[in-house]
Amino acid sequence: MNLIAAADKNMAIGNKGKLLYSIPSDMKFFRTTTTGKVVVMGRKTLESFPGQNPLKNRVNIVLTRNAEYKKDGAVICTDMEMLKKELEKYDTNDIFVIGGEEIYRLLLPMCDKAYITRIDSESEADAYFPDLDGDDGWHITSKSETYSENGLDFRFVTYERKRRIENVW
Repeated sequence: MNLIAAADKNMAIGNKGKLLYSIPSDMKFFRTTTTGKVVVMGRKTLESFPGQNPLKNRVNIVLTRNAEYKKDGAVICTDMEMLKKELEKYDTNDIFVIGGEEIYRLLLPMCDKAYITRIDSESEADAYFPDLDGDDGWHITSKSETYSENGLDFRFVTYERKRRIENVW
């Protein structure tokens, strides 16, 4: 599985249910990378989307503790066992964890690759991505040149797990 996120210098990803930065190139990268794939998210992430609607042209899987939660266009999983069974239907390379913080932390052990837009800025935040730079189980395998957009410098960084973790489910 993969993770995809945009994080600033402090690995901050959001504040009060909203993304910290608006970078059209990052949104395009996200769209291009995940279209036609499976995206896994928490309920709060889904509800942060325009109209609280699932993303188009993707299989949307929502992990929530709320057994009553329903959303047209999304597969709802209420525990890890249900999520595991659902994800077994897909090629692991086509699955992208897209947030939020709790979901990233919960599913990080099951992931082997992370696509992180690293933003050279700092902002007030209440949600953070795990610090892969400080985790010796991960290493950077590619790093783009630095781009500037909307007054922000950023680069696309790919991290890969150094060795596969077996039986993490």
